[in-house]
Amino acid sequence: MHIGKSYKLFDFLFWTRRKIYTLVILGTVPVILYHLLGIKWLVVPWTVVSILGTATAFIVGFKNTQTYSRTREAQAVWTNIANTSKAWAIMCRDYFQDPVFVRAMVYRHFAWLTALRYQMREERVWEVADIHHNAEYQRYYEIPERVTDFREEMLKYIPEEELAYISGTRDKTTQLLALQSQAMRSVYESTGGVPAQFIEIQRALNNLFSQQGQCESLKDTPYPRQYSIINTIFVRIFCLLLPFGMLQEVDQLNNLAGGLMEGNMIWLVIPFSVLISWMYTSLEQVGESTENPFEGNANDVPISQICRDIEIDLREMLGETALPARLKPQNDIVV
Repeated sequence: MHIGKSYKLFDFLFWTRRKIYTLVILGTVPVILYHLLGIKWLVVPWTVVSILGTATAFIVGFKNTQTYSRTREAQAVWTNIANTSKAWAIMCRDYFQDPVFVRAMVYRHFAWLTALRYQMREERVWEVADIHHNAEYQRYYEIPERVTDFREEMLKYIPEEELAYISGTRDKTTQLLALQSQAMRSVYESTGGVPAQFIEIQRALNNLFSQQGQCESLKDTPYPRQYSIINTIFVRIFCLLLPFGMLQEVDQLNNLAGGLMEGNMIWLVIPFSVLISWMYTSLEQVGESTENPFEGNANDVPISQICRDIEIDLREMLGETALPARLKPQNDIVV
C-alpha cells in the first residue's frame, strides 16, 4: 500500500510508458497515411468514436469501482483479523493461569497469521504482480514472503513436529485453528473451566475461520473474466479508432491557422490522441492492478505489516520486551 502523499508523475509515466509507446505509434500511422500519402478515406466519423468513447468510459469506471470495492473489502477483513486476534490473546491471557499454555496458544496464532499471509501471497494465473510494468516497480520494495523461507518463519512459533503435521495437510491455516480448538477443549475438560469462557473462545475461533474464508474467497475468486476482457476490448478499439476520428476534425483547423502551423495542424492529432487514449489505458491499468488485493502490488493490502503489528501487540500482552521491529515503508510503500 502506498502511504505517501501521492505518486510522482514521473513514476506514473514510467509505469505506463509501454502503453504510451504503443499509443504514439497508433497516433502517428493514421496521420502519415492521411496527410503524407493522401489516403483520405481512412477517416472515421467523429460521432462513432465519441459514442464508443462514452461506452468505454462507463465500463472502465464500472471496473475500477468494483476492483476498488475488492480492495476495500480485503482491508476490512484484515482489520477484523487484527481486532479478533487481540481479543483472542486477551481471553487466553486472562482466562488461563498457566503462562506456558497461554504462550503456546498465542504463538500458534502467530503461526496461523504467518501461514495465512503466505497463502495470500501464492501466485494465481490471473494475477498481474509479475507482468512487466508491475514486476519492475517491485525494485522499490520487497515482498517479505518472497524473500523469507516459510519453514523458518513457522518454526519461530510452533515446534517442528507440529509443523510437520500441518505441512502434510491440504489447508495449513484450517488445521492450525483446529489445533487451537482441540487444545482449548482439552484444557476445559481437564480443569472444568467456566462454560461461558469456553463459549467466548470458540466464538473467537469461529470468527477467525470466517475471516480466513473471506480472505480465501477474495484470493481464489478473480474479478469476473467476462467484464475484464470486455473492458480491455473496448479500450483497445477506442484507442485504435480515436486518431482516425480526429483526422478530419483537426484538419479543418488549417482554415484558422497561420504561420508555421498553416497546413500542419493535422500533426496535432498525435499528441491529443495519445493524451486522451492514455487516460483510458491508465485507468484500465490502475483497475487491473487493484483487482487482486493480496498478490503483493504496491497498492495492495499490507498484510505483512498488519501481521507484524499484531505480533508486537500480542507479545506485549504477554509481557515480552524483546519485540520484532515494525515493518517500515520502503519508498512510501508498505506490504
